[in-house]
Amino acid sequence: MRKIALVTSTRADYGLMIRLIEKLALDSDIEFYLLVTGTHLSEKFGMTKNEISQKIYKEIDIAIESSPATATAKAITEFSAVFSELKPDLLIVYGDRYEIMGVAQAAMFNTIPIAHLGGGDTTEGAIDEAIRHGITKMSHLHFVTCDEARQRVIQLGEHPDRVFNYGAISVENIKKLPLMTKEQLEESLKIKFGPKNILATFHPVTLEGKVKEQFMELLHAFDQLPATQIIMTCPNSDEGNEEIFNLIHEYAQHHSNFHSYKSLGLIRYLSCMQFVDMVVGNSSSGIYEVPSFKIPTVNIGNRQKGRMCAKSVINCLPEKQSILNAIDTAYKMDCSEIQNPYYKEGTLNKIVDTLKACRLEHILTKEFYLVK
Repeated sequence: MRKIALVTSTRADYGLMIRLIEKLALDSDIEFYLLVTGTHLSEKFGMTKNEISQKIYKEIDIAIESSPATATAKAITEFSAVFSELKPDLLIVYGDRYEIMGVAQAAMFNTIPIAHLGGGDTTEGAIDEAIRHGITKMSHLHFVTCDEARQRVIQLGEHPDRVFNYGAISVENIKKLPLMTKEQLEESLKIKFGPKNILATFHPVTLEGKVKEQFMELLHAFDQLPATQIIMTCPNSDEGNEEIFNLIHEYAQHHSNFHSYKSLGLIRYLSCMQFVDMVVGNSSSGIYEVPSFKIPTVNIGNRQKGRMCAKSVINCLPEKQSILNAIDTAYKMDCSEIQNPYYKEGTLNKIVDTLKACRLEHILTKEFYLVK
């Protein structure tokens, strides 16, 4: 029986992997261990471990509210102890978070093979870019979201036989998860949708600084939309998040059409996309999931620069007028025929089948693959 561990550290990666977690937990051929860390264990970020319905094997506190360097170092130490005791045959991690970099390092030091989801993307405006590629080089199986990402992973020296493009698992979730009705969602959020509605998320752009200045430009744009209901989710734990938290809290106190939430949770977040006119901000969800709802994305600044985008994604500068122009364009856009480039049929089953069928003997040994 194959012993597989999976680490989730944020509301975002849990939402992306929720069906994978459920499927692995129920598979009689797999001994499954769910490890929970990061913002899941923080009141500031909504204590989202309480939204996890699956059995948690262990909660690992890495002081996520400290600096990224401190949290990463603590992740290496704490997870090294966990892996030394648990000794899984394979570890699954997602994406590009700094704490996941620490988890991957701990697995590497304990000679545990890593299956990495979401490698090969490029996000030029964030430190995530370097972290993601670093995790790729420490990993042994790669589940990417598109052909461009697959080529980048191979370009990094990973053998093509270990790089699988089955599409984005998060996009398949939209077709499989039961979403809320408008009435259920309004009751849960304690709001009423209006004639115009926007879902917004803004994370720090870690390589540019000017977090406060950029977010203030978005709020100044919202000032011009008093008749629009704004549903705002709070940022992730990247450095600079405190300034955004404070500005959101202050803005909500003076604008009755602005509704903020530490975490919507996966179901409420996806359900919102059914009833809003667009998604505004700089979250990867605007690139991956939103096009499947046939609504536009206003993607602000450089945080997601370099990702493959659907035609419904409107890129703009982190400046008030540029944002307002993009919102105006979005209202005029017809997205009924938009195709999500990250969707492939059978994503989840193909990933699980590969995890179960792959040979683990000698998997830790990797030659650098030279692209000819």
